[in-house]
Amino acid sequence: MKVFQGFDELEKIPNPVLTIGTFDGVHLGHQRIIQQLNEEAQKHDGESVLFTFYPHPRMVLFPDSHGLKLLQTQVEKIEKLELMGLQNVIVHPFTKEFSRLTAVEFVRDYLVNKLNVKTIVIGYDHQFGKNREGSLDLLKDLGPVYDFNVIEIAAQDIDEVNVSSTKIRNALSTGNIETANLFLGAPFELNGTIIHGKQVGREIGFPTANVDLGSSVKIIPAAGVYLVRTVLQNRAEYFGMMNIGVKPTVRDTDEVSIEVNLLDFSGNLYGQELQVKVLTRLRDELKFNSLEELKIQLSKDEHTVRNLLLHSNY
Repeated sequence: MKVFQGFDELEKIPNPVLTIGTFDGVHLGHQRIIQQLNEEAQKHDGESVLFTFYPHPRMVLFPDSHGLKLLQTQVEKIEKLELMGLQNVIVHPFTKEFSRLTAVEFVRDYLVNKLNVKTIVIGYDHQFGKNREGSLDLLKDLGPVYDFNVIEIAAQDIDEVNVSSTKIRNALSTGNIETANLFLGAPFELNGTIIHGKQVGREIGFPTANVDLGSSVKIIPAAGVYLVRTVLQNRAEYFGMMNIGVKPTVRDTDEVSIEVNLLDFSGNLYGQELQVKVLTRLRDELKFNSLEELKIQLSKDEHTVRNLLLHSNY
């Protein structure tokens, strides 16, 4: 898959078959669109193209009030798009100036003059351009003028999946990881670097990897304890227990942390990259009266996790 950061890097794409959108999460609805995009590209002897944006438009248009947390970082999104078999991604910088383009200007100046688009695959309810004035009907009107075809993704195809990034964010924020994973078509992921912590876990026999996501806009699931599957340095896989929260038993800050206890692992983890796939939520984050009480609960959590791994298909 080729990734172009704006049109300055763009190479000639033969018979571009294009769709447009932010595609946060690359969930089942997005996957349905990409599947159809790839099929149409093959049918028209062309290449599939996603025209997407960064930063997310809401973050630019409402910088002080957007309140948006993203399901994926840019790196995570690009990796998922490649897995879907997409051939080209154009990541266009979203600016206030860009947002003022009318829908007709966007189609003419970018899709036609810069990309020479031949086919556009679009959802029946997709809107774009200044004041979201662009629509499927407008594209159908412009097709004969600028010599491109428009293929509609039917309402039943999209509604059948009945998925949205907002629904997934809501599920994660309430700890409903099973619903989020169902809509994503895969376990929700957190990716980061292991950093030094307070080493309290080591003191009570449950050493943890403190994960720094390196992103302030990535959504974090609700506080609690989760069963996870991890990949260390893109190589070794370990199941583990993850705690998200403020560590109320030993709290000296209100900052939310992400800590993972890797089952059956020993060794130095600092500075290594860890991919965390969140499988299920075990319980709320709790405050204990002592470290000994915390240790007893962690032992119970580990017993629960090993039982789940023994009797479930994780």
